[in-house]
Amino acid sequence: MAKSIVQKVLFKNTRPKALYDLYMNAKKHSAVTGAPATISAKPGTKFSAHGDYITGENILLLKDSLIVQTWRGSDWDSTDPDSIFIIHLVPKGKNVELHAIHAGVPDRHAGHLGTGWYEHYWEPWKKWLAGKPKPKRGSK
Repeated sequence: MAKSIVQKVLFKNTRPKALYDLYMNAKKHSAVTGAPATISAKPGTKFSAHGDYITGENILLLKDSLIVQTWRGSDWDSTDPDSIFIIHLVPKGKNVELHAIHAGVPDRHAGHLGTGWYEHYWEPWKKWLAGKPKPKRGSK
């Protein structure tokens, strides 16, 4: 069986471009998560994050608005199909509402991935945008 993770996160005093760039710019992605990432803002390109723990392909990209990717963890069984990960950025005045849908996640991984999005992405993004970036792995 597979599950879907659905999250809505409000980012205050920012623009969709800032959030889009945190995810789609490899240098910013690596800096904000504290882990190596290879990603390009071009549909059809492959990406990896967290030192190749996450791999996938960009399916559809609408600049500063929508990201649709195939996505899988390196610890998934070879029989597990790729999941689909979607980020939709919706401006709300001076804020941005991020809608994330991670569909087709193997049951045994849904719990830690649901919390992992907050721990490794949404909370570090908020700190980064507030001028308090996450320290690099291995530093205190």
